[in-house]
Amino acid sequence: MSVRGLDHIAITVADIDATLEFYRRVLDATTHFEALYRAGQIPVVILQVGASRLSIHDAAKPASPHAARPTPGSGDICFRWDGSIEAAAAHLKQLDVAILEGPVARPAADGQAGQSVYFRDPDGNLLELLSTD
Repeated sequence: MSVRGLDHIAITVADIDATLEFYRRVLDATTHFEALYRAGQIPVVILQVGASRLSIHDAAKPASPHAARPTPGSGDICFRWDGSIEAAAAHLKQLDVAILEGPVARPAADGQAGQSVYFRDPDGNLLELLSTD
């Protein structure tokens, strides 16, 4: 098999600006191709979150091709956190981001034991920070 891993995840959102602000503020994300998106030259904005990319689709004008039922708030995304889970929780609390659950024990994709905290973005997508420190 030649699949190496995920390249990016696409999420559909109700408000592009609120989404970009949240991911920049909370996860230190940067954007790619934002000017092209705003000029109407491409249908999505790309967020770089650490080594991961999110393709941000506007619910009002779905990109083509897109999911069969693109729906804001239907995502469930886990990001690896390079630090302690206590630092992740403190970071979220400092930014007034409500923690839904955690820290709780969770396994990482590479088999390591980890701990996670869960929270939501402006559309209600479930986000997880997973630490193996």
